Amino acid sequence: MDFHVEQRISWIKERVKESHTKGVVIGLSGGKDSSVVAALCVKALGAENVFGVALPCHSITRDVDHAKLVAETFGIEFLVVDIGDTFNTLKSTIEKDVELSDLSTANIKPRLRMSTLYAIAQTKGYLVAGTDNLSEMTMGYFTKWGDGGYDFNPLSDLTVSEVLALGKELGVPAPILEKPPSAGLWEGQTDEQEMGVTYAAIEEYIKTGTTDEKSLAIIERVHKNTEHKRVMPYFFRPTK
Repeated sequence: MDFHVEQRISWIKERVKESHTKGVVIGLSGGKDSSVVAALCVKALGAENVFGVALPCHSITRDVDHAKLVAETFGIEFLVVDIGDTFNTLKSTIEKDVELSDLSTANIKPRLRMSTLYAIAQTKGYLVAGTDNLSEMTMGYFTKWGDGGYDFNPLSDLTVSEVLALGKELGVPAPILEKPPSAGLWEGQTDEQEMGVTYAAIEEYIKTGTTDEKSLAIIERVHKNTEHKRVMPYFFRPTK
């Protein structure tokens, strides 16, 4: 399978060059997507210009261990920033006046992670690398201004199965590629369980325009409802 690896590497180099920055910061979740992005960025820029950050927030220990494994595998500088206390403080402060829904509470985590990555990136003169894949983007399965906030995304054309295959080709450690995809928003959470459809059905829809009847109804409804996530903010333009 041709993943246009050399084109991706050249594209990453060009994004950094045209922005007059020196490297990239990646939020390492311990999952397949951020691991594959780390591998690509190292090939493009050299390990010395890639900075990995794990951002646990009441997370399971395994995810941080896997993030560290990725950093060690590809030889990049690695930092752990535990945002758990910050999350607790912000949540409790908001809830003095507004009772938050469970999902809005969970989405505080990726938004705090985005803010942290940009603080580090701006300090170092780096860009923030995105890690959302095509399957997730089709479903709007990312947090607006959270993991959906980045400067460039080298995985935006790849489905989950393609990311996994590319990860194997690039030498991403097997334990990361073999575990069920999860955003890590809460204990036991998995992507497919939360979305209500399998990644196989989403990929079939992407490639053929259809899938089984039940999954098709979910995918088309969710894709329509999340369109606002895939476009830039709406700007008012007066009519003449």
